[in-house]
Order: sequence, then structure tokens, then C-alpha cells
Amino acid sequence: MNNEAHDLQRLAWEQAIPRARQGDMGYVGELGARLAQGLDAAAKQVSAYTDGLARVVRILALTPGRDSLTELIRLLDEHGPFGRAGTGEPLVASLLAEAHRPADLAELLYDRAERDELDELRSCLFHELLLRGVDMAALRPLRDWPASRPGWHFLSWLPADLRPFESGARFPSRSIDGGGTGSGSTRLGEEGRLDPPTPRTTERSPLRDIATAEVHEAIVAVPEGAEFGNSGAWVFALDEPLDPSLVPALVPTLPMPCVAGLGPTARFEIARRPLEDIWQILFSTVSMGGCYGRQALGAFGRRKVWWSLAGLSGAPLGASAEEVERYAVQSTWFRFECDSGWFHNEFQDYGIAALSPDRRRIAVLAATDTD
Repeated sequence: MNNEAHDLQRLAWEQAIPRARQGDMGYVGELGARLAQGLDAAAKQVSAYTDGLARVVRILALTPGRDSLTELIRLLDEHGPFGRAGTGEPLVASLLAEAHRPADLAELLYDRAERDELDELRSCLFHELLLRGVDMAALRPLRDWPASRPGWHFLSWLPADLRPFESGARFPSRSIDGGGTGSGSTRLGEEGRLDPPTPRTTERSPLRDIATAEVHEAIVAVPEGAEFGNSGAWVFALDEPLDPSLVPALVPTLPMPCVAGLGPTARFEIARRPLEDIWQILFSTVSMGGCYGRQALGAFGRRKVWWSLAGLSGAPLGASAEEVERYAVQSTWFRFECDSGWFHNEFQDYGIAALSPDRRRIAVLAATDTD
């Protein structure tokens, strides 16, 4: 704190009340104006420092080689972690995984005898490397990390290995000047198509949405993490088990805003998809970001995908990763698109429907990347 700021703070505490009691409101108001002006100047300074620091961190993180990595770690050890825009651990971990050799990261960040404040970075980096296909067993510090990682951490819930359906992860490609690739197309394609014949019935299903606030929050975790333009989630309980072949005709009749007003011949396309494809759609959403480039990145993105899978498949609240995987693997998955007024079909728009393992529950996620 500079001398002027300290003096103004002292006056606010020592003089403001006595002057107010004396009726000298002009003094108090002028003191407030000086404080406001100082605060505005300080905010501009903070913004400049934050922007400059973010650029330096990005340059060090995305410049390959031990020298840049060593300098970044020294900076973090002596002055970090920073936890500000552009310098948060999830982003730094993602940049490091993109640019640096896993062996160097394992040695310099994980193989450390002394305690430090970088466990958050290590937690994120572990999953970033895992998702990129790094052989963790081949590098002892990475192999040993799951046993020593903080159990309280949000990411510690995740499996320490990739599950069979977690393949084909897509990541943005960043450059030191701030540029990078963003989202890609998510069109449905022709594989597995089960479009119901037209004209479809205009009769609405009598089923009612039973999604609780907690389940809704879980299902939309992915598009919310990527700050999509709009997303919705609905859950419907069935009176008896439903044959998966009947799902394509049922979905457009469900009482959901995402299919409201869909005419009997309007485009409604749906396909049965393996869990691997659903995982790729969801992970691409959070790792690549929407049309505005916002991303939850790899580590927290992976956690959000598992959260969405739990809500869609009907896994119990608070279920373990093993339970969520069992529900997800045993569910039947569908992907759909349509020309209702809810979808914009301009950038990334998709619907996902899941029939639970007992076939007595259908859950739907709809997302559009247009405001």
C-alpha cells in the first residue's frame, strides 16, 4: 500500500466520524471522493499487472523446453499461485500439457521432496496429461500421484485411469500471442439414424418432467461449464420398461421446450449412439468451448462430463465414479437435432437422450451455442 492510500485509510478511520458529528459533511464527502479516485486508479493498475502477468505466464507455459518450464515453476513457487484471470491453475495446467514433455513435467512438478502450494496445479495437470494419452505408469511421479493427491479436491472423485469410453478427446490449440483454435462442427451425420417416419403425431406425451434441481444441475454441467447460449434438462419416469426402438418416436412428443412447436413434418433427426460418441460430444463442448471460445478445459471438463453422465443415466446422487460408469455403460444413448424454435442450428446445437438401465426413465439434455 502506498503512502497516500495509507493516509486516506487512516483519515477514514480516525476523522470521518468526528467530522460527521461536527456537521462537517463536506469534509467527509471530499474524503470519499479522494478514496474513490484512488480506488479507480488502483483498479487500473491491477488490471495492467494482471494482463501483463497473464501474458508472461502464457509465454512460459507454451514455450517448449526445460528452461521455460523451470522459470515458470520458479515464478509460481516464489509468487504464486495467482488464481487470477489468465493465470489460474486449470488454464496453466492445460497450457503446460499442450507444450511440454510429460517426462519434464513429472520430474519438475511431481517429483519434489519439499512441500509447496502447487497441488491444485498438479491435480489439474494430471488429468490433462491422462486425457492426452500419456502413459502414466511409465513415469513414476505421475504413477504415484493418485496415492498422494489431496482427497478433498473436486477432481479426486475422478478415476485415476481413462475408462474405455473416454477416447477421442479434443483440445484447443493455443499460441503464445493469445490465438488459438476453438469449436468445431457437431452435426449429427448418418450413422445409426432412426428418424421416425413423417408425418409424426402432433399428440403430446402425458409424461411430466420430474427433474429435481440437483439432477437438472448435474445434467447441464457440461454446457453450463462452457457457458453455452442456452441449455435445458428434463427427466421423465415411465410406467413400464420401454423398448429402445420406441425412443425415437417418443422424444419429439415429450413436453419439453426444445421440441415445442415442432410440426409433424419439420426436421427431427435422431440416432442411437454408443457411449463413446456421447462422451466425445460432451467433452468437446467443455474442452473446445463454444463459439465464444469459453472453456472448462480438460481437467474440470472431464469432471463436468462425468457429472452430466451421472444425471442423464440416473445414477444416484452422490454416487461413486464406479457407480456412474456402471449406469452410463448400461444406459441406451441417443443424439438428436431438430428445427424447433428453441434450437438455432447456427453453431453447436444438439440434444442427447438417455434411456436408463431399467428402461423406466428417459433423461434429455439440449444445448444451443446461440444466445
